[in-house]
Amino acid sequence: MINKIRIILADDHAVLRSGLKALLNSSSQFEVVGEAENGLEAIELVETLIPDVLILDLSMPDMNGIDCIKEIRSRGLTCPILVLTMYDDEEYIKEVMRSGANSYVLKKSADTELMESIIKIHKGKRYLSENLSQSLLNSLLYDDETAPDNQSPYRVLSVREREVLRYLAHGHTNSEIADMLTLSPKTIDTYRSRIMNKLNIHKKSDLVNYAIQYKLITI
Repeated sequence: MINKIRIILADDHAVLRSGLKALLNSSSQFEVVGEAENGLEAIELVETLIPDVLILDLSMPDMNGIDCIKEIRSRGLTCPILVLTMYDDEEYIKEVMRSGANSYVLKKSADTELMESIIKIHKGKRYLSENLSQSLLNSLLYDDETAPDNQSPYRVLSVREREVLRYLAHGHTNSEIADMLTLSPKTIDTYRSRIMNKLNIHKKSDLVNYAIQYKLITI
């Protein structure tokens, strides 16, 4: 009898979790043993169930994916972590992998790459979506080795501030962002003010242009 790879799914979208669970459980190789809708629940399940693989979204309420990864590693938990996300900007990928993730797969590639990635990281390897691998390789080979960009969001803003900035740049209101991140509108307004002060930006249009320039959002 084949020992199945035991998996925890962590994503705040119940419909997506349900679809992934059905997909994985349809294979004789995998078994979904737990589901979490935020980072705090994911940590608790990893500690309790000791899964073979954690599949984790980055944008979740209460605790985002990167902070969740850091907390899991700080507790000495060695469970391989597969990040499944829509974000494809290079600096974000580097930050996630440096935090302790073992794999980075884009949601748009999940149907063709998810199972392969699970198997590889369960065997102790690392995995990046193919198009991401080529993009990162090109950046390492051809990037201009000049002084660091002190305006980069990865130097200036925290993980949560970048998350709020993405939502703001996409046109969401403070109330909408508060609902998505399970925070109060007042807290979102504080984040908004802090972001604009750090970037020395005073207009919403300039905030959007900044997000586009640094590939936090795409047109």
